[in-house]
Amino acid sequence: MNIQIFGTKKSADTRKAERYFKERGIRFQSVDLKEKGLSKGEFQSVCQAVGGLDAMIDPDCKDRNLLALIKYIAAEDRLEKVLENQAVLKQPIVRNGKQATVGYRPEVWKEWK
Repeated sequence: MNIQIFGTKKSADTRKAERYFKERGIRFQSVDLKEKGLSKGEFQSVCQAVGGLDAMIDPDCKDRNLLALIKYIAAEDRLEKVLENQAVLKQPIVRNGKQATVGYRPEVWKEWK
């Protein structure tokens, strides 16, 4: 397995995901969304795996103005805006090759081989 966990240090779910993989002895790469973030290719791969951009956006994110803007701008501009402002994404984003989850999903991770 080639696990990547995208999230922030402040996110409780990100820390829980890291603990989940550590406890099972599964190696992973941790990527801080505030420092690096997802590349466009990674972002599109996760989007496909989880069922689209709407599944990735956190309705409870702190920046309400940005969330409203993303919700109401033209569909073709949304992807670029979210890539610029990855703080609106649900955390953690966990990737294993072409598979991905958004949020804390241990029931899905245990099925990964």
